[in-house]
Amino acid sequence: MISVENLSVEFGARPLFSGVSFVVNPKDRIALVGKNGAGKSTLLKILAGLQAPTSGVVATARGTTIGYLPQVMVLADERTVIEETETAFAHISEMQDEIARLNNQLAERTDYDSPEYMELVERFTHENDRFNMMGGMNYHAEMERTLTGLGFSQSDWQRPTKEFSGGWRMRIELAKLLLRRPDVLLLDEPTNHLDIESIRWLEGFLARSAGAVVLVSHDRAFINNVTNRTMEISCGKIANYKVKYDEFVRLRAERREQQLRAYENQQKEMADIRDFIERFRYKPTKAVQVQSRIKQLEKMVPIEVDEVDNASLHLKFPPCSRSGDYPVICEDVRKDYGSHCVFHDVTLTIRRGEKVAFVGKNGEGKSTLVKCIMGEIPYSGNLKLGHNVEIGYYAQNQAQLLDGDLTVFDTIDRVARGDIRLKIRDILGAFMFGGEASDKKVKVLSGGERSRLAMIKLLLEPVNFLILDEPTNHLDMRTKDVLKEAIHAFDGTVILVSHDREFLDGLVDKVYEFGGGLVREHLGGIYDFLRKKDIESLDELHLSTAANTADDGPEKVPTTGRLSYEQQKERAKLLRKAQKKVEECENRVTELEQQKKEIEARLSTPEGGNDSDLFSKYAEVQRLLSAAEEEWMTAEEECNALTAE
Repeated sequence: MISVENLSVEFGARPLFSGVSFVVNPKDRIALVGKNGAGKSTLLKILAGLQAPTSGVVATARGTTIGYLPQVMVLADERTVIEETETAFAHISEMQDEIARLNNQLAERTDYDSPEYMELVERFTHENDRFNMMGGMNYHAEMERTLTGLGFSQSDWQRPTKEFSGGWRMRIELAKLLLRRPDVLLLDEPTNHLDIESIRWLEGFLARSAGAVVLVSHDRAFINNVTNRTMEISCGKIANYKVKYDEFVRLRAERREQQLRAYENQQKEMADIRDFIERFRYKPTKAVQVQSRIKQLEKMVPIEVDEVDNASLHLKFPPCSRSGDYPVICEDVRKDYGSHCVFHDVTLTIRRGEKVAFVGKNGEGKSTLVKCIMGEIPYSGNLKLGHNVEIGYYAQNQAQLLDGDLTVFDTIDRVARGDIRLKIRDILGAFMFGGEASDKKVKVLSGGERSRLAMIKLLLEPVNFLILDEPTNHLDMRTKDVLKEAIHAFDGTVILVSHDREFLDGLVDKVYEFGGGLVREHLGGIYDFLRKKDIESLDELHLSTAANTADDGPEKVPTTGRLSYEQQKERAKLLRKAQKKVEECENRVTELEQQKKEIEARLSTPEGGNDSDLFSKYAEVQRLLSAAEEEWMTAEEECNALTAE
């Protein structure tokens, strides 16, 4: 379908890749991998015909259609969702005309055994099959199924596209692309703007797709479920593996070991030849052998070893102070935008040290609740942050907020404080911005490089509560693994808003599901949550529960082991009372600690050191502080006991 021969791309003096050759065959499901900046997006643009290579040939079979989804695109705002999606079928009439033209040619010709006639038959069959796959003129049902699968509700279809966020508008473009049923799909980070359910729907769609797929994605579970071939850009070359990504990782490690052994043997052989040349260079009797060795050395082609990221990319969050036992407590929190209720009656408690995930369809309020916690937007209800909570916040658009005119070094230099400024080069090197890369302007960085830079900014301040909103978008797999390791070792509290199943797996022990205006708590990891969703059906959990209650009738007894409604209500009341007591104790401890600091400051002066009344007051504050801390611990124990019930 697509043949690439001896492809080379150069930016400046340094080639991005060179001498690249491969073929994209029908039914291929190719994962294009490599570290950030290796040229993955550039190669997709070349395959799509949007960028010309420096040299080489890209040949596409006649009649082959190509669909390309870039990471970022300019979107139109003049139509509704359904009208914009229908533009995917603007070529239906053109296809009908082409099929009619080919049919007329077949009817007029009589050279049935000629190669030209067989080629005509093949083209007619291909176009007719594509037309039928798209449902002919009955495409509305397929269009509605696709929009629903990508997370749009029926009420969204008549809304103007300009009312939607950039992520949702990218979904419209993805829907249009999928509905066109191109022979080759080129997808650059298609999961960045999708929630978990939409990603799983897309996996199923691509599995049923008849065409070829070439995709760039850092979602390991997604590419493992979709692809059957992996191509890695490394050392300016492309290595081709006809296996899924996980198997590719194993084979690549074996290949690199073989390369290292061959490289070491070659280096030893070259050293021996050079040693022979140096020893006998000036001996006339060895002149012939020396010249032979010199020619042998010149003809040797150095063995290349696949590059690996040797930079010591190890994230370690700096030491932080201890927060209270309950960094976040929500009671009946509600958020409305005009007449639209995003969520209501949100009651949850996040304890110190917990790592929880916020999941659900886009637009259900995950980022909105995060903004409420951050105090960025108003809300109704009670939302309280615990004692001594210091928040580090990574927003979805964090990378876009960077100043494009600054260099990488200047970006970090402006936020670094104290001794850390002496280590900026080391920190940048650890994040693969070593050497000349630190002098690059931010505006020339790839999406992944910008995300790493934004993450460095977050790491420069000690915090005890991390809120990370889609932190893995545009991060390569190695960086995601290191970030996951660092979060796992972080002893503070973490809220993760993410659709990346592999990233969340083993990291969170509680999942909050956003949907239908409600927030539901699910104990266990992300795959426990997904298994539960599959068992309970595709409907929203609260709708399933309501339907079961209606079908079973009023005589059904509540599930054994669960509290009745009245018991739950009483327990929630006691828990709120206990949490309020904990908060009051925290405030009292904070107040007394401040008084103690002020007295200590006065005692350090000559006047204060001679004030006996001040010493008495200091002793009294210490006594009250000890009592308040003991009362705080007792209140926390009572609250913990209620939570554990």
